[in-house]
Amino acid sequence: MHRIQIIDTHTGGEPTRVVMQGGPELGPGTMSQRRDRFANDLDAWRRAVSCEPRGSNCMVGAMLTEPERASSVAGVIFFNNVGYLNMCGHGTIGVAIALAHAGRIEPGRYALDTPVGQVFFEWLGDNQVRITNVPSYRYRAHVPVRLPDGQTVYGDIAWGGNWFFLCQAGETSLQLSRLAELHERATTIRQALVDQHVTGANGDEIDHVELIGEPLPGEQADARNFVLCPGGEYDRSPCGTGTSAKVACLASDGRLLPGQIWRQASVIGSLFQASYEPILNDHSIDKPNYKPDDKPDDKPDDQPDQVRVTLVGSAYVNAEAELVLDPNDPFCMGIGDAAYR
Repeated sequence: MHRIQIIDTHTGGEPTRVVMQGGPELGPGTMSQRRDRFANDLDAWRRAVSCEPRGSNCMVGAMLTEPERASSVAGVIFFNNVGYLNMCGHGTIGVAIALAHAGRIEPGRYALDTPVGQVFFEWLGDNQVRITNVPSYRYRAHVPVRLPDGQTVYGDIAWGGNWFFLCQAGETSLQLSRLAELHERATTIRQALVDQHVTGANGDEIDHVELIGEPLPGEQADARNFVLCPGGEYDRSPCGTGTSAKVACLASDGRLLPGQIWRQASVIGSLFQASYEPILNDHSIDKPNYKPDDKPDDKPDDQPDQVRVTLVGSAYVNAEAELVLDPNDPFCMGIGDAAYR
């Protein structure tokens, strides 16, 4: 039997399962090369950790590796029920709290290597963490998408570590009692993006849809969101990469100043506090797949302005456990596509 040591956390209600020891050996190379090796050759481990019967559709896995850079405390590869994530904001907060719980860090600032660049986190003590994300930017603004009912929705395409289509939630209130309606709307929009070949830069798939609406009465937030993630689940947290994408759009519109606080609530009411600083004079730093001729429709004479978004949130440890992989178990490597080899 093989044993995998994990620490389970949740950030604003969204789970992260941190693989501390016992994961597959991914070898040397960049984090993106290691992720590709994981995906192409060792994907059964993803299902074993995050999918049923040990996990669930909303479980996000975070496998720690040796760092790519000497200045980083670790490397991390994020994954879920259907595949791999470029970055994960709530997961980074969860990783920080897991490292603190395991006694591997003291309060302070650390770097973490991801497949799309180096991110930074500061454990502030107790359960609170501040993270500084990879550069975020709006790629295209006010993009029309036709829905099957004939309605056209307009939204922004933005990068916050993953690709997002951000649009207004419409008349549906962003609360759990309307979850089915929100899920149906976001799913319909995502399928329309595919059908109409609406993509991120270089044809990258937009795998997250973020619906934005007003906060509830009395709520200490600037907005609420509902984020549909790859695999069909919704984010219980305000979504770190989604909040970064939203802040990048606000910055591009001049609606949020550098250093100004944006309070983003999730559909369950959990909260991230965000701000940004502009990245000046370098339009290529850490931007995935970016080419100099990529220009958004609304800024034909310029390249998208990038910002560094800082988020503050809280995570809590749920469990400290060993996953047991019994080779005699017919579902040892999880339930999902290609579960048997």
